[in-house]
Amino acid sequence: MDSGAVAAPDLSPEMVRGKLTPHAPLAPLVWFKSGGAADWLFEPADLLDLTQFLAALNGSMQVMALGLGSNLIVRDGGVPGVVIRLGKPFAKVEDKGNCVLECGGGASGILVASTARDAGIAGLEFLRGIPGTVGGFVRMNGGAYGREVADVLLDCDVVLSDGTLVRLPLADLQYTYRHSVLPDGAVVVAARFKGSPGDPRAIAAEMDRIAAAREDSQPLRSKTGGSTFKNPPGDKAWRLVDAAGCRGLALGGAQVSEKHTNFLINTGNATSADIEGLGEEVRRRVGESQGVTLEWEIQRVGRP
Repeated sequence: MDSGAVAAPDLSPEMVRGKLTPHAPLAPLVWFKSGGAADWLFEPADLLDLTQFLAALNGSMQVMALGLGSNLIVRDGGVPGVVIRLGKPFAKVEDKGNCVLECGGGASGILVASTARDAGIAGLEFLRGIPGTVGGFVRMNGGAYGREVADVLLDCDVVLSDGTLVRLPLADLQYTYRHSVLPDGAVVVAARFKGSPGDPRAIAAEMDRIAAAREDSQPLRSKTGGSTFKNPPGDKAWRLVDAAGCRGLALGGAQVSEKHTNFLINTGNATSADIEGLGEEVRRRVGESQGVTLEWEIQRVGRP
């Protein structure tokens, strides 16, 4: 053992005011409905509960934040360390004036967009099309329908793995396509987004257009994980997957969606190994036939 390693504290549910659960199944919490358990699942009562808990851990255990579980493959061996899920205490959205919304890390994209609409704030409609929470799409510069978080974020509040709370301006995240430099184990607990003055009716119409476009083009009624691969520069991942002949391709209980080829679906009893294995087979076929190496957009976590 590394003599400089920090010994993990003995965890017990009594050390928090929220809910700390050992061996917590994660499959019910992710869109694919597959995968193993978290060693520990922590649902903090509030910000102080979260910072004190992480301070007690002091970096001794792996920490991962979990939002709505949309953009995630949890491997079948489960997730080591602690998975942190921000619930209702972190799901508030407030109009701060000057077209700024302050949003908790557990707030959904739909709630943020709807609150912006009601406040007459335009420019945040695209968040209606991101199936996740503020914490998730701030971390990975989520985007849809021509816009991304980098276009609207002012700053965010982040709890680091040692329990320190910091406020980071947009520039510090060093956003690129679906990526930020936030360290592993950091939990985004709040963010401030800025839009521009708009007519609530026009904003509502744009949100309805986005919702209808998603319904028409994506397999929203299936157990899926959202967009599987990043779009390569100047191209679309779905087009490359289709051109490689992978529409409808199956492995075990996993299948490439017939409706949108950049979506993988669990047809009923897929393991996470089926889903990830199918994604790797799609990458191989696209590489061989199209000469393009697709990059995963879906996060894959845990033990095989």
